[in-house]
Amino acid sequence: MVYIHELEDWPRFRWAEAVISGPLAAVRHRQGRLIGRMEALGFDLRTEAVLATLTEDVVKSSEIEGEKLDKEQVRSSIAQRLGLDIGALTPVDRNVEGVVEMMLDATQNYARALTEMRLFDWHASLFPTGRSGMTRIAVGAWRDESSGPMQVVSGPYGRERVHFEAPNAGRLSHEMTAFLVWFEGETGIDPVLKSAVAHLWFVTIHPFEDGNGRIARAIADMALARSEGSPQRFYSLSAEIQLERKGYYAVLERTQKGDLDITEWITWFLACLDRAIDGAEAVLGNVLRKARFWRQMEGQPLNDRQRAMINRLLDGFEGKLTSSKWAKLTKVSPDTALRDINDLIGREILIRDEAGGRSTSYSLAPS
Repeated sequence: MVYIHELEDWPRFRWAEAVISGPLAAVRHRQGRLIGRMEALGFDLRTEAVLATLTEDVVKSSEIEGEKLDKEQVRSSIAQRLGLDIGALTPVDRNVEGVVEMMLDATQNYARALTEMRLFDWHASLFPTGRSGMTRIAVGAWRDESSGPMQVVSGPYGRERVHFEAPNAGRLSHEMTAFLVWFEGETGIDPVLKSAVAHLWFVTIHPFEDGNGRIARAIADMALARSEGSPQRFYSLSAEIQLERKGYYAVLERTQKGDLDITEWITWFLACLDRAIDGAEAVLGNVLRKARFWRQMEGQPLNDRQRAMINRLLDGFEGKLTSSKWAKLTKVSPDTALRDINDLIGREILIRDEAGGRSTSYSLAPS
């Protein structure tokens, strides 16, 4: 099997301009319209939309790699770093802090040059213990020969299927220098197109022992932020890729086993980005729904615990809300939790779900 990085003219990517020009123009138009709509929301609602989008981006980028992060921890970490007041903050694990650090650096500081040292810092933030799971890895450095060939595999032990094998470690310094010079140079291509090429190029080099997918998506987000000239994120490419991850991995594999015509990859990437912008409608809808809810609640005497738990429900509480979960999340006794809940039921803000008894759960009352 010959991979694209083994071809003589690597990395001289090419694509059919006639095929991608229409989708690219459409995506650029939709980017502009979305930003215009969000700018019209006003500062508070726009900030809420940015927080929701960044939270989704961090959670879903990790989920693509099989790592499930606590959404409330991610939200608290982002809010704290952006100086946003969201009430009581959830204590945050160091591994969550690291993923948030990387993503915010990529998007909030998008104009800063992408360098080897900056990539090393991102990698170190992803693996603060120096381990990936139970395995010790080289952190903040390119992979070396000691880990053997870098392969992307699937399937049970003994029957693995190799989807891709990256360049050997001896090539990495040269390969990454070429990539970074290109990424920061004046290439004359649209920044959205640059995002697509950068993502593919980076994951094909696969310079780290682990974390390559998340870093590639951070680089793509950085290029998208440059395309908009703004650190504010209103759509999540990672969330859409997570929804379409089977197709994502399939088109990556076909491209990495093909020639250097990457038209199919770019077409897929632009279509995925277009659907991600569609997803921003859901974020916007939820932000407006929350704003309407809290306008209706003006004058209602709510304590901090009640406000925090109502916001969790508005943001899409995972599973069913019970009194025991309320007590655990707000760090109060079961009796206090039940008093909080019964007070909200009495004011018709919460309702009991149909299943009763020991499985009693609660939802927001229909507005």
